[in-house]
Amino acid sequence: MRIDAHHHLWRPARGDYGWLTPELRALYRDFDVEDLEPLLRTANIDATILVQAAPTDAETDYLLAIAQQTSWIAGVVGWVDLAAPDAVTRVARLAERPRLVGLRPMLQDLPDPNWILASDVRDGLSAMATHGLVFDALVRQAQLPAIVQLAEDFPTLSIVLDHAGKPLIDGPPSQAWRGAMRALADLPNMSVKLSGLLTEAPVGSGADLLKPYVGWLFETFGPDRILWGSDWPVLNMAGTYQAWVAMTEALIDGLSAQAREAIWGGTAARIYGIGGKDG
Repeated sequence: MRIDAHHHLWRPARGDYGWLTPELRALYRDFDVEDLEPLLRTANIDATILVQAAPTDAETDYLLAIAQQTSWIAGVVGWVDLAAPDAVTRVARLAERPRLVGLRPMLQDLPDPNWILASDVRDGLSAMATHGLVFDALVRQAQLPAIVQLAEDFPTLSIVLDHAGKPLIDGPPSQAWRGAMRALADLPNMSVKLSGLLTEAPVGSGADLLKPYVGWLFETFGPDRILWGSDWPVLNMAGTYQAWVAMTEALIDGLSAQAREAIWGGTAARIYGIGGKDG
């Protein structure tokens, strides 16, 4: 099974995407199931994980409704206010929803890089671990130390680092990013998504620029903790779906068949428990 472990669907008229403005011309329009389905067929993708793009309960409901009507959406990573007084109850209720496999606070947009370590979110995080929900970590490179601490504080919480922590791709990998990836990989509850890298690189970048970044992920995490994702439609700012698929094929070409299968879907199926929350 080939799985796209990270994509979005949205309709700007819903009004809760604070970051999605008309200035982002390539993205400021509806992106629905009908737009993505032919791309999946061409790339031989069998299933996907649909990820939230707005920090609201309405967004989670919207995505779960789409998933219920779309056979190839195997799981949804939604949103919840982890700092709410009733966060434990909210998480428990969400965990009962068919196809809800994880939650993602939009940490990259918060002014406090250590917000996720605050005392008022600990109960919500513990509830996530109790109910087997995956924590998707959307952060920028400067926030990576907080994710290291989070993984240490909650060893039973499965954490997936989105977009390899959004490294600053303007040359070889920095020592800071390499060190953070090593520290995260040393924690057994951490995994990482091979997604979003193309949009962090200069426009027109190819596999050669990304190769040392991907190589470091192979060396530190290994294929059994790497998930492939497209980050579509954000990907459209840097290239096409098929181009990213082809680039990934080139980047992992030297790995064993077993390793390639893990990256293309096996790891995502295991981490998100695909097949266990049908509805």
